[in-house]
Amino acid sequence: MEALEREIKELLISALNLEDLRPEDIDAEQALFVEGLGLDSIDALELGLALQKRYGVSMAADSAETRRHFASVRALAQFVSAARMPA
Repeated sequence: MEALEREIKELLISALNLEDLRPEDIDAEQALFVEGLGLDSIDALELGLALQKRYGVSMAADSAETRRHFASVRALAQFVSAARMPA
């Protein structure tokens, strides 16, 4: 899971042009929106598209479940990992 978390941190940095951050600067448990990294709804859309492109996962645009997945890097990694598992 650590490798996937690092990949997601790198994706986050490149997709959102966060040049002043390195993967090790982002705590996997840190909130992504409002406090924490301070991302906004436009960032969420861009990150969602990047995740869909990279991992083939898709999420509903405005659901409580999606908000839980976007809570932190760790939550995103758990979602991507579960979505990639064969049913």
